[in-house]
Amino acid sequence: MKSSLSYKIYPKTTIKRIEKKVKLLGVSTDFSVVFFLNGRLLLCILVFILSLVFFKYGFIIAPILTLLVYLGMEKICLDYEIKKRGKRLEKQALFFMEVLVLTLEGGRNLENALNLTIANIDSELALEFKQVIEEVHLGKSLNESLEAMKKRIPSEVINNTILNMIQANTYGTNITVSMYNQIEFLRNKQLLDVKAEIAKLPTKVSVISVLFFVPIMLLIILAPVLIKLISN
Repeated sequence: MKSSLSYKIYPKTTIKRIEKKVKLLGVSTDFSVVFFLNGRLLLCILVFILSLVFFKYGFIIAPILTLLVYLGMEKICLDYEIKKRGKRLEKQALFFMEVLVLTLEGGRNLENALNLTIANIDSELALEFKQVIEEVHLGKSLNESLEAMKKRIPSEVINNTILNMIQANTYGTNITVSMYNQIEFLRNKQLLDVKAEIAKLPTKVSVISVLFFVPIMLLIILAPVLIKLISN
């Protein structure tokens, strides 16, 4: 991978930034740093050549379009997907944490509780914790695996919970109180998100009305006049 063309062309700071973002797409993604960097490079070259060939002022348009593609691909393919994934994981986290805290209250330690929880929940977040357990079986400590998981989670709320798990596992403290606090916070956050979406509905309806219904109404109103003009 390090011998790839993209690793020779792009600066190290860019590669590290993309690597960090690709990690945030999670263990289930097929996306890779090399695929993104090489794909973006080839697409930018293609856009630049086509702009030069097909546009009258290609020497001006080509650099602008190429820059837009260069910046836009990272925004759409990485930043937008990471943001969506963060929201998706937070929705899944509420149920996952509720099951986990009940398992912990049953007297199990954190590792056994995680094992039992991921065995009964099928979600993207459960896959991340499954990766943690697999790394533990391969020789990593639970704390090391949880620290690595934090780098794959684009959610501050979930990462705070993971941090609490690490501290509880290190010092042997009771994690259930902090887990219940996180659950309550997630529940309130989801409620606020729903209220925010409801508040946006009038604006969305207004935009749809302007784009679709107003032209139709104008056409219906002006139709007799237009027919007379056409007839004359």
